[in-house]
Amino acid sequence: MMKNGHHVISPEKRRRAVRVWCDGCYDMVHYGHSNQLRQAKAMGDYLIVGVHTDDEISKHKGPPVFTQAERYKMVRAIKWVDEIVEGAPYVTTLETLDKYTCDFCVHGDDITLTVDGKDTYEEVKRSGRYRECKRTQGVSTTDLVGRMLLMTKAHHSNMGSSDYQQHTDNFGRGPKGHSPWTGVSQFLQTSQKIIQFASGQEPQPGDTIIYVAGAFDLFHIGHVDFLDAVSQLSEKPYVIVGLHFDQEVNRYKGKNYPIMNIHERTLSVLACRYVSEVVIGAPYAVTKDLLDHFKVDLVCHGETEVFLDRDGSDPYAVPRKMGILRTVDSGNSLTTDNIVQRIIKNRLLFEARNQKKEAKEMAVIQAMKRQEEERAQAVL
Repeated sequence: MMKNGHHVISPEKRRRAVRVWCDGCYDMVHYGHSNQLRQAKAMGDYLIVGVHTDDEISKHKGPPVFTQAERYKMVRAIKWVDEIVEGAPYVTTLETLDKYTCDFCVHGDDITLTVDGKDTYEEVKRSGRYRECKRTQGVSTTDLVGRMLLMTKAHHSNMGSSDYQQHTDNFGRGPKGHSPWTGVSQFLQTSQKIIQFASGQEPQPGDTIIYVAGAFDLFHIGHVDFLDAVSQLSEKPYVIVGLHFDQEVNRYKGKNYPIMNIHERTLSVLACRYVSEVVIGAPYAVTKDLLDHFKVDLVCHGETEVFLDRDGSDPYAVPRKMGILRTVDSGNSLTTDNIVQRIIKNRLLFEARNQKKEAKEMAVIQAMKRQEEERAQAVL
């Protein structure tokens, strides 16, 4: 269209928002899932995430740890997600992409197989409506489950212990080798990764600065419900989460807690849409210095037990005396301990699930190798 001798772009021809589709089980959501969704969102403008039902996951992979209601809520809480589709089909089709007017779908650089060993993205790959993002090194559901079952502390600082190595060699490994997609590798924190996950937002005038502290280990739906309830205490909340170092968490939680180390817990919490900032290695006692430094208006704690400090003192004595301490009932009693119990109870099912998954993956890798060899022979 011409106007006064110039081309004018009609509103219809202005750049339409690029709609991106992701789907998955999102069982035991960890920062690897969040990083996949962050990368997917960066490829477009609007991110829709399809989450499979319990029945679909049981059929193709084995029983999920979390119910579909829990998994839907977890994915909704990830800050890069604009919309979720409950009960999305396990196999991603062009029909699904068209139904939600998505331009393409994004998946990690691993492979997802149906119960009969077929690539669930085959159709969208063929049509050119598939994009790949990098899988996050150093974390997988398999690895986290293994840490819970093994009950050692090797993951707190490094993974060099022979116990841990033995676990990585056995857990989920089928009889015919090792799949690169169901393995265990060490997570290495970088400043770049923290920057990618951080909001970068400073508190604004009129914000209520709310401070909460804890382990936030295996970041789960109980944490999400708590942070959601905390953020609803103000019209303009700025929620700061203080994360305790691994040794501090182990002092008051015992066993091999935390399951996730401080670096992993930092990213898990930063990915939550209710969180504005994270203090990495916060002091156990909430001090006057800390409250003044962050200009804190409110300090919140859940209904869970408050463990005393090393010297037997109340870590919340200062905010309590100042009258700014609130106990917040999230309406959810789920704890990290409960999740570990769920896993231990279903240990044999999970080990069988991982071995089945790895066997399918190895079959695909061998088929791909055969195709490569045949192509090489044809060239000769």
